[in-house]
Amino acid sequence: MKQNSNQIVLVTGGTGFLASHCILQLLELGYTVRTTVRSLERKEEVLAMLNFGGVESTERLSFYAADLREDEGWQNAISGCNFVLHVASPFPAKMPKDENELIVPASEGSLRVLKIAKQEKVRRVVLTSSFAAVGYGHGKTAHVFNETDWTDPGNPNVSAYVKSKTIAEQAAWEFVEEPGNNLELAVINPVAIFGPLLGDHLSTSLGIIKQLLDGKVKAAPKIYFTAVDVRDVADLHIKAMTHPQASGERFLACTGSSLSILNVAMIVKQNFGVKARKVPERELPNWLMRLVGAFSSQMKPFLNELGKIKQISNEKARNVLSWQPRSHEEAILSSAVSILKLENQEK
Repeated sequence: MKQNSNQIVLVTGGTGFLASHCILQLLELGYTVRTTVRSLERKEEVLAMLNFGGVESTERLSFYAADLREDEGWQNAISGCNFVLHVASPFPAKMPKDENELIVPASEGSLRVLKIAKQEKVRRVVLTSSFAAVGYGHGKTAHVFNETDWTDPGNPNVSAYVKSKTIAEQAAWEFVEEPGNNLELAVINPVAIFGPLLGDHLSTSLGIIKQLLDGKVKAAPKIYFTAVDVRDVADLHIKAMTHPQASGERFLACTGSSLSILNVAMIVKQNFGVKARKVPERELPNWLMRLVGAFSSQMKPFLNELGKIKQISNEKARNVLSWQPRSHEEAILSSAVSILKLENQEK
């Protein structure tokens, strides 16, 4: 613990679901931690989340105001750091009409952090990418995805968000592979992140659980995904931060086999009794989902994924970093517990 206190780690986007768990674990391991927020007015929000998570002391935590779309504040935040966990990524409330409104900030934001990290002689940056940069746009069947796979951003069926994550990660690798660049980079590519909330802001994945509990989903679309617990994704970031063999590598963060939304619904339904009475028990036919998607910009990106079951390997993270993730059942159930607890507090 004392040895780690000499190591300074910056976690970008401290108010985020994953970032808050990264900060929590780093403090528990004894590191000196910095985090960025777009406004210092949000400092109390982060402190409240950490307090909820059981952190005994935040004396080794400091805050810096910085926005990924601007240069201001980043040099102060990064100067003197040994490591950077670049978790923050711009994500709009709704998909823009021009995909470049999403692609350009994602790529430029990551490069802004990497360039200053190189300038300030940071040892290693761990970048949060996504399975979005791995498993889309190439029509592979009977294929187990691993870290050698890349999404094809040129495929017209790839959504703006998926394209932005792919292009941003590719730009990061191109930057660190430039001649004379000694900055180390490791990348984490998580699937859908579930797990316990530390605050009242619901991530996209947890929003699915809430909609199921609230009865807003009357029948589950035949969409499949793989889940992972936020605590394990944070743990994987920290392992990749220090492990000698992690530099220059990507690591898929996933647990178990693919789930359908109906599978998720049944996990919740079978464990929460009357609290889950509104959770649906049937699937939505694909033809009806396509009809809904024709009139809904939010649904359109999912239409190309209907019925597609993707198998993903986490062997590299397990073998290289000795990573041992929780089951997807535990990740989903802890999400539901958090959401129900939050609802009780609001009543």
